[in-house]
Amino acid sequence: MSIAADLKKALQRAATTLLPQHCFLCADASGDRLLCPACFAGLPRLSAEHCPVCALPTPGANRCGACLKQAPHFDATLAVFRYEFPLDRLIQSLKYAHRLASADFLGRALARPPTPFRPDLILPVPLAPARLAERGFNQALEIARPLSRALGAPLEIRHVRRRRDTAPQASLPWKERRQNIRHAFECEIDLTGKTVLVVDDVMTTGTTLDELARVLKAHGALRVENRVLARTLKD
Repeated sequence: MSIAADLKKALQRAATTLLPQHCFLCADASGDRLLCPACFAGLPRLSAEHCPVCALPTPGANRCGACLKQAPHFDATLAVFRYEFPLDRLIQSLKYAHRLASADFLGRALARPPTPFRPDLILPVPLAPARLAERGFNQALEIARPLSRALGAPLEIRHVRRRRDTAPQASLPWKERRQNIRHAFECEIDLTGKTVLVVDDVMTTGTTLDELARVLKAHGALRVENRVLARTLKD
């Protein structure tokens, strides 16, 4: 290890000792971590018994009725958490308060579960140009970086784009979301025989991920899997 690296680690330890970080959720001291151990342990993790395609809860982790009736264009979904308190606060702090420390924490959480296949590329769900300019960053890209490093798979951020602005999916009734997102993405690369891991922060109805997978498959992708931080569960 270089002298510079040793010095950097020593400074980081000193900063942690002199200026301890406080837990984002409960404000207790958390050292150099975003969350204290108790809050980290209390995050709402998704049960192992869920549909392997859309990640909604199912008995015995069997494919759900909706996916059996009409399979989406993507092949599988792995979600880490349920989208509920307090995990929703962490995601919102990144998206709307620009708290990039949350991106590092959430990205490492996303990279922690084992990936059953090695993707050829990792694709963060693109933001529309106007939304990207307004926010200043793409949260899907920020949380995808640790996953890219962990899997040794490149990030695709140039050739798959969101071609138009759409109304925020969260603002629409579930039945209108598919039409809203239709033809929103474009792909400019040949993906023949490629496996693609699509990354996003929250999966609600899955219509955005389904439309993106449709475009990727139309350009030759062999397999498309989703890796999302949180899954919204139906009431």
